[in-house]
Amino acid sequence: MNRASLEKDPDDVARMFDDVAPRYDLVNDVLSAGQVRYWRRIVVAAVGARRGQRVLDLAAGTGTSSEPYADAGVDVVAADFSPGMLEVGRRRRPDITFVQADAMALPFGDGEFDATTISYGLRNINDPKQALREMLRVTKPGGRLVIAEFSRPTFAPFRTVYTEYLMRAIPPIARAVSSNPDSYVYLAESIRAWPDQEELAAWLAEAGWTDVQYRNLTGGIVAVHRATKPVTTSAADAVTPSVAAP
Repeated sequence: MNRASLEKDPDDVARMFDDVAPRYDLVNDVLSAGQVRYWRRIVVAAVGARRGQRVLDLAAGTGTSSEPYADAGVDVVAADFSPGMLEVGRRRRPDITFVQADAMALPFGDGEFDATTISYGLRNINDPKQALREMLRVTKPGGRLVIAEFSRPTFAPFRTVYTEYLMRAIPPIARAVSSNPDSYVYLAESIRAWPDQEELAAWLAEAGWTDVQYRNLTGGIVAVHRATKPVTTSAADAVTPSVAAP
């Protein structure tokens, strides 16, 4: 897969992540200049899971994003579509439950989780709107959804610089540290093709989530969206998305 679009073949995506699984976390650290760790802490705080609660961490990859919940005594399920990612994760953290799952048809019952979260994986799903509906289904009424996804920088001059970084700097960096640099060209293009903060917030409301808001991180390179599953899933419950304080 060399070109990004909003139409993605699930098997191609899975194979791509299988290929990059062994060094995926290292490459993410390098490409984000370590910012991914800061972003992860913000997501964990937004989820706000407590001991005794159950969290579904979608697109969990090797489980790096699931570790803070497990370390805090939270029952976390790390789900991903890529067998290669899951294999690496099970070796790293045998204490975490890893499940191969298609986000568009989750293998879980209704209302199983106190919170559902997905980081940097929604844009790789063939039908992200269907995935948002599935997340709603498996989350308990009153439960939380937290999404971290690459977004659109809010300051226009910085947005131009960032776009140039995506397409010019990422490929040579990926060639130096990744076993499959072409995959990172796709990932860079998928970021450019992805909707902005407001459009994703609208998708959440459309799927039935309420109290939708988002927070921009690092100038809007990443946006963390938060929402709540209503006790009754009526479209009339949806509210106008709001922007949280930086």
